Amino acid sequence: MTHLRSLLLFLISTLWLALPATAQNVAFGAVKADPSLPVEVTSDALSVNQADGAAEFTGSVLITQGVMRLSADRVLVVYKTDAEGKRAIERLEATGRVLLVSGPDAAEAQRAEYTIDDGTIVMTGDVLLDQGAGTLASQRMVVNLTTGTASMAGRVKTILNPSASSSDNN
Repeated sequence: MTHLRSLLLFLISTLWLALPATAQNVAFGAVKADPSLPVEVTSDALSVNQADGAAEFTGSVLITQGVMRLSADRVLVVYKTDAEGKRAIERLEATGRVLLVSGPDAAEAQRAEYTIDDGTIVMTGDVLLDQGAGTLASQRMVVNLTTGTASMAGRVKTILNPSASSSDNN
């Protein structure tokens, strides 16, 4: 009976890995983030484009917003102007050694774009998600900070380790 159960677990895990590379949903972060909180930026240097007001932070950039932390070599802050003429952050574009941390989960990629109003972060290029007990890799991950979920697409890869409990040896 134990061998049959082990064989069944193996077949299920093998079939799951053979499925087409569609988006895979995973939890991200221990708590939901709040995109309406203030954004704090720390960096080695800042350049401001006087024409459009975009701000470019370079050198060990660290962005914090509530429980979420985003670090990169370079972050471009793009602003928008509403109908009343008030300026607000539209999005953050991070490049170079991008690392996103929320609670116990951490993801790295080559690039990330954080759209503030949507509360979403799109990470692209060799995405690696570490969730302590497991690691997933893909080419694209979309994190929804308000729901605490993420979806991965583009040759999603993980390793499943079926575990046998001591009661299976009877």
